[in-house]
Amino acid sequence: MTEVKISIEDLQSANPDKKLKVVHIVGQLDESNVDEKIQEIYKSLEANPQNLNLIFDLENLEYMNSKSIGYLTDIYGKVTETGGKVVIAKARPNIADILQVVGLTQLVSLYDSIDSAKTALAS
Repeated sequence: MTEVKISIEDLQSANPDKKLKVVHIVGQLDESNVDEKIQEIYKSLEANPQNLNLIFDLENLEYMNSKSIGYLTDIYGKVTETGGKVVIAKARPNIADILQVVGLTQLVSLYDSIDSAKTALAS
């Protein structure tokens, strides 16, 4: 089983009506761990069902399989249907390329830093 660590950090939102969380993913999301590890994000969604803005910090994500892309798409749908937004910060070039090829970047914007992602979510 490959190693992956997911941690979720609460940030101060510029908009008091919105909650802002950063999902840090370190390692490799693949068939051996994605079903178990992604549940941490779903639990956070359940705890914050409305007006949640999510930043996925992918700076230390080395690999993601098609199933993890499917989960990202599902999370995007759940967050946006309840008034929130999802963006990605600091994706490595190989990850950004994968997200672009599958069309996810048409839904989810990519940013070079967490600060620029936060600024985009504040508007």
